[in-house]
Amino acid sequence: MKIFGILNITTDSFSDGGNYLNAGAALFHAQAMAQSGADVIDIGAASSNPDSQAVAPDVEIARLAAVVPDLKSKGLPLSIDSFSTDVQRWALGQGVDYLNDIHGFADAALYPDLVASNAKLIVMHMVQERGVAVRTEVPPAEIFDRVCAFFDTRIATLTDAGIARDRLILDPGMGQFLGTDPENSLILLRRLPELKARYGLPLLVSVSRKGFLRKLVNRPALEAGPASLAAELFAEAQGADHIRTHAPGALRDGLKVLKEIGKSR
Repeated sequence: MKIFGILNITTDSFSDGGNYLNAGAALFHAQAMAQSGADVIDIGAASSNPDSQAVAPDVEIARLAAVVPDLKSKGLPLSIDSFSTDVQRWALGQGVDYLNDIHGFADAALYPDLVASNAKLIVMHMVQERGVAVRTEVPPAEIFDRVCAFFDTRIATLTDAGIARDRLILDPGMGQFLGTDPENSLILLRRLPELKARYGLPLLVSVSRKGFLRKLVNRPALEAGPASLAAELFAEAQGADHIRTHAPGALRDGLKVLKEIGKSR
């Protein structure tokens, strides 16, 4: 199981926007997450929440360029979280280990670059086909079938383009990416074993500080750590192979305790 530590070098991320826009602060935080338990640093330079503002690709690249070379020089595995084709091409040129796309790599113009690279691809589902998340009502009875239909199509498209299937990691999306009803995220968490059985591919889950959890416990983002950890531990128990989180140290500790409790004596 790999833990992806979230590094937002943005002005308007929903829980820590502006905190790590300064390159020095970002580098310090990335190394602190790695020391506390993150296997991979997942870097986003443009927010995708419903209240975020558009960021031009050159600005996004400039933010990334201020930290990526330094982090690579320290040997930290890196993931770039972007749905901009220009930014993704730049990231591939930097030799990053993962690309993380909220639209699951919808732009066919990028496929030759993806084929030529070795990066693992985090293929995320969301209910909108383009742009940032938009508050959308999706009936809970429909959400699992929608996710499966998306993955069926996208996996076929990517593999037909020549991208090896074993490079794909599936992320069903959580929170607003699944619609406004918190039940949609709970359904996907409960049904992770079905996704794993259906596709036989690694699953990544990202629930950290998400709105559906904040609604459940009536807490603001910065007080949603315990709720996030509970959902993350449940996701791992349901078969998630990778967890993307703001608090890798807490998750690493929680997993260690559960493993120790589960040992037979």
